[in-house]
Amino acid sequence: MKIAIPIENGTLCSHFGHAPQFGFVDVQDGNILGSYLDTPPPHEPGSLPAWLSRQQVTHVICGGIGARAVELLNQAGIQVTAGVPSGDPAKIVEEFLAGNITGATGPTCSGHEHGDGHQCAH
Repeated sequence: MKIAIPIENGTLCSHFGHAPQFGFVDVQDGNILGSYLDTPPPHEPGSLPAWLSRQQVTHVICGGIGARAVELLNQAGIQVTAGVPSGDPAKIVEEFLAGNITGATGPTCSGHEHGDGHQCAH
């Protein structure tokens, strides 16, 4: 299992598509094998799901995420746990692995406007 978490200022980013960094956690048999940070490509429709798929991610844990991103992630075989409150990514992963994170499996954002500013109702 490989988990990806959008990160901003050291905590879970409130919106998947605008995270300046992603944390990646490799897990085997419930044990964390290692983790690292990486910078995502520029935010364009479909770029993050494709990038995460190339990273062999199996799970995304995030706060807000739009319907199209969830659809593309799911098509790539990546499970989404959304609506998770901002917090320490390491603790979030521990809680996820313990079965204590029960976020949404679908989109948590609507009303996106990708012009000069990002509008998101979450």
